[in-house]
Amino acid sequence: MNTPPTFPRPRQRGWGGALQAVAAAAGLAALAAATAPQALAAEARPGLKPCRVQGVVHDAQCGVLRRPLDPAQPQGVQIEVHYAVLPALARNRQSDPVFFFAGGPGQSAIALGGQISRLLARLGNRRDVVLVDQRGTGSTAPLYCDEVSVFEPLVQGMDNERQAARLQACTTQLQKLPHGNLRHYTTTVAMQDVDAVRQALGAPRINLVGGSYGTRAVLEYMRQFPKAVRRAVIDGVAPPDMVLPAAFSTDNQAALAQVFKSCEADAACRARYPQLREDWQKLLASMPREMTVAHPVLGRTEKATLTRDGLLNLVRAPMYVPVLASALPMAIGEGAAGRLEPLVGLAIAFAGGGGRAMRMSEGMHFSVVCAEDYPRLAQATDVPGADFGSTFAQQYQRICGSWPRGEVPAAFYTVPPAQAATLVLSGGADPVTPPRHGERVTKLLGAQARHVVVKEAGHGVMGLGCMRDVLFRFINAESDAEALKVDASCAENIPRPPVHLPPVAEAAK
Repeated sequence: MNTPPTFPRPRQRGWGGALQAVAAAAGLAALAAATAPQALAAEARPGLKPCRVQGVVHDAQCGVLRRPLDPAQPQGVQIEVHYAVLPALARNRQSDPVFFFAGGPGQSAIALGGQISRLLARLGNRRDVVLVDQRGTGSTAPLYCDEVSVFEPLVQGMDNERQAARLQACTTQLQKLPHGNLRHYTTTVAMQDVDAVRQALGAPRINLVGGSYGTRAVLEYMRQFPKAVRRAVIDGVAPPDMVLPAAFSTDNQAALAQVFKSCEADAACRARYPQLREDWQKLLASMPREMTVAHPVLGRTEKATLTRDGLLNLVRAPMYVPVLASALPMAIGEGAAGRLEPLVGLAIAFAGGGGRAMRMSEGMHFSVVCAEDYPRLAQATDVPGADFGSTFAQQYQRICGSWPRGEVPAAFYTVPPAQAATLVLSGGADPVTPPRHGERVTKLLGAQARHVVVKEAGHGVMGLGCMRDVLFRFINAESDAEALKVDASCAENIPRPPVHLPPVAEAAK
């Protein structure tokens, strides 16, 4: 799950959110896709029309299903569920397509089509890849708030009060839409839309692949439609009973502790920042603090007040991606010395990546979290992090207190034993969905589930190096038994990026 701080986005291509790690490691798959011959013209299929998906090198087919906004009123307000099929390239296509579930909550699966087609390039040779824009995202009853202008002053993006007011105004605006009843965007209802797409495509069984919030969607689909699932992969597990704002604090604190440990285990980093933990506490205690930083788009210097909550957001964002987290010791050390630009720069590098493909539907995000997580906040058992405390819980309380909330069935919070082989993936350095969640879900799924941890990875591991091959072989295996025995030992050898040290420190060695 991903709720980065709000900053103007620099005009550059990059990667962000739950698929940061996928993209960073997708070089060979991207090269293969880019140099592959164009696919033969896809056969005509009922209900589908030829279309192009941004970033996908071959032709796609797109469809639209009309679905009731409120399932209890099938003749009431209707929405159009948009989906795209990336046809298998080979003529001997398998009958079980791969459905990809986007993260966030709030990302559009179709907007991520280029990235997903590269990630699933080998699977896409003989299996269709299906991208469904979950209700509230992409072109399916979209619930987008006005975008933050790239020219907006940094101080406005870092002002929690201003952002809360912006979201309140957005709530009012969204409720005026024909599909603006925000109570009907829960994961449970959305998965019923997905199964309607499966039926429209005539697929008896499907393979499910989900990352971050997409894992919650996969688990809910498996709960409601177990007989329709052939194989499932969930990467960065966000269980249905995970109380997101409370878990954030616990998991962020653990990830920050890993940053400190990594520096202490590195001789050069330890020599350069011998008191990194103390520097962090010094920096934290100095909040609020006036700072002067360069605007990422305009280049001009601006003054802003950095609060304690703002600092925690700055530190949290780069921990999603180990290559960015590797620079946190330097940024914290510089911050303790009064220079906050490196911390701001890392957060902007995270939030600014991915372009429009990574745009988040804030209306869908809060409709899901406020319905599924917020009501259970008071009963959360997660121990708040010593530094992060209730920061994120308070942010969601402020917004969810007045957000229209849908009803969630009690069964939604359960994880029944899996009826199909399920591969559970976790990154050991993930600040939001670390292995503790994947381990618990694997036990609930039972004998048909297997948990693989990439110890040095962050949020999202299925696109890292050999893990793409593990993903392919797991889904491509003939039987569940063969799938669960797929060799994933290579995950142990995926390294953590070395700690980044300023050039002056390197020159001094």
